[in-house]
Amino acid sequence: MKNIDVVVAILIVSIVFLMILPLPAFVLDFFQLLNISISMVILFSTMYVKHALDISSFPTLLLIVTLFRLGLNVASTRLILLEGEKFQGKVIRTFGEFVVKGDYVVGLIVFIILVIIQFIVITRGAERIAEVAARFTLDAMPGKQMSVDADLNAGLITEEEARKRRDLIRREADFYGAMDGATKFVRGDAIASIIIVFVNILGGLLIGILKHGLSVAEAARVYALLTVGDGLVTQIPALLVSTATGILVSRAASKENLGQDLVRELTAERKVLFISGVMLIFLGIATPLPFTSTIIGLAFVLLAIYTTRLAPQPEKTPAVAAPTVVKPILTTPQEVADVLQTDTVEIEIGYGLLPLADPSQGGDLLERITMIRKQIAFDLGLVLSPIRVRDSVLLKPNEYVIKIRGAEVSRYELVPNRLLAINPGTASQKIAGIPTKEPAFGMQAFWIEPARKDEATKLGYTVVDPPTVFATHLTETLKRNAADLLGTREFNLLLDGLREKFPQLVSDLIPSVLKAGDVKKILQRLLAEQVSIRNLPLIFETLLEYGEKSTDIVYLTEQVRRALKRQIAQSVQAEDGKIHAVGLDHGLEKRLAESIQDVAGERKIVLNPQILREIMESISKQLELLMRKGYMPVVVCSGAIRPYLASTVRKFLPNVPVIAYEEIPEDITLQVEGVVKL
Repeated sequence: MKNIDVVVAILIVSIVFLMILPLPAFVLDFFQLLNISISMVILFSTMYVKHALDISSFPTLLLIVTLFRLGLNVASTRLILLEGEKFQGKVIRTFGEFVVKGDYVVGLIVFIILVIIQFIVITRGAERIAEVAARFTLDAMPGKQMSVDADLNAGLITEEEARKRRDLIRREADFYGAMDGATKFVRGDAIASIIIVFVNILGGLLIGILKHGLSVAEAARVYALLTVGDGLVTQIPALLVSTATGILVSRAASKENLGQDLVRELTAERKVLFISGVMLIFLGIATPLPFTSTIIGLAFVLLAIYTTRLAPQPEKTPAVAAPTVVKPILTTPQEVADVLQTDTVEIEIGYGLLPLADPSQGGDLLERITMIRKQIAFDLGLVLSPIRVRDSVLLKPNEYVIKIRGAEVSRYELVPNRLLAINPGTASQKIAGIPTKEPAFGMQAFWIEPARKDEATKLGYTVVDPPTVFATHLTETLKRNAADLLGTREFNLLLDGLREKFPQLVSDLIPSVLKAGDVKKILQRLLAEQVSIRNLPLIFETLLEYGEKSTDIVYLTEQVRRALKRQIAQSVQAEDGKIHAVGLDHGLEKRLAESIQDVAGERKIVLNPQILREIMESISKQLELLMRKGYMPVVVCSGAIRPYLASTVRKFLPNVPVIAYEEIPEDITLQVEGVVKL
């Protein structure tokens, strides 16, 4: 309706004027009947809603009708005290003279009982339900929002659907929070009603005795009776509204309106109706109870029989029909898909970390995960499937677990209210805090109070917050396991992206020259050594050139590395433009080349474990000297042994690149800082 908002605003303001302007008796009658009508509409509305948010304006409506009722109380009090026996309010006189038969004592008792029912039973129960609902709704809000964001990241819902679900979660939390406060209006209204009635009775007695010269009995008959009638007129709508409040906050799990829910649930088990009916009939016959008990019992029995006949009957199976076969579970593709591990990367977090993933509380965990996926794509050329984040009650409150293809690869426990002071090797003095290990690189660290940040920085520590610790840990974990992250789904994404610009290149290589599985293995070997596969066109061109000569995976991988030599060289180049590395003695290289053997279809360096350990220890010492000079650890060797030495070094010294002389461009200088001898 047009301009309905203006009309509503004017009506709400008009309620205040009820307390100020004198009203004729017939206008007061109209408003009191309107008050009862509105209260019934509110009660019936709460019975028919299926979800609390269907009547989201209820907390505000509760305030308005309470104010309206109090305004009518003030207006009626003014008329009763001013006019006394001449008061012409028909609604109040009907409740005073007809409902309680003109007996103000009985009326006062009935009024007090109604107030007690409203205040002690209905209002207090509704208030408690609203308080608990608000608390649990607010506590569950971060988990619900994280679930929406996780579904969005996994591509299960669209951005528009996620926005609607977030808005619904926010509105639900706001509603129950408002209802928790709005129930106080009903409680306050009940208290005010008692005070107003007793003040009116006392005021009426004083006015009748002192002003009009009435006796105490006559003053009580006039003013007390009218006041009790006014209290009943006010209390009946108040009882209806408080009942509506209780119905609304207690209907948390309803599927239909209240009437359908009650009938369906109370008549679901016919035996209950039948047994209850038989017991009532027995009590009506065997005891002096009125015959009404027997009538009610018969009604229950008939209702049980009637609902039994209405219940759907199972279809009769013809005698010649084959026996029914129960369908086994896990036979449809959908059922099987639900139990399969389909997420490449999963992150499980404890409930204590939920605020870090809740944008409404300033958490940016999910946003950081999105940025990490982009960073991995630009650094390694690996397009990851959406990362699923879920909370887990099996973890410690502040613990998280990183899983790749369903298997745990790393876990760590954060301290949300502290900062992590990491010792990069430059800090010699300890700082007060909880000792720990930085999860990404295993460096010594301390969880410190935020107030000690400046102190830690001066001592040489690198200070980061918990979300940064998590982001760094996740990034390094994904990079270290990049080869395992390139599955069929990710590989097909890369192929589809390459086909957009180089369709002929893809079709020429796969499957004419190499199988798709072989190409994927080559890319995995590159990722295992942190070599970016972002330059996919060059990789495919190299494989197309050398794939016709040999299909050996190791040989083709090395040829691709040499084609990417400038990229590899730049990744290990120092600030002076040179590559500073540790080399191998000629005799050691020869010994390693002679020890390469075929083991279970794979070529490896096979040496005495003691000799191999000595070689690795020697390489480690030389790399340590190299790092002390300020250079990153790099091992250089001939191309003939590089892939086999790299796989061996990776077992003892992860993240140490092993490059071949053939992978160094002519315009980049190689400076061997140390030589490893046998």
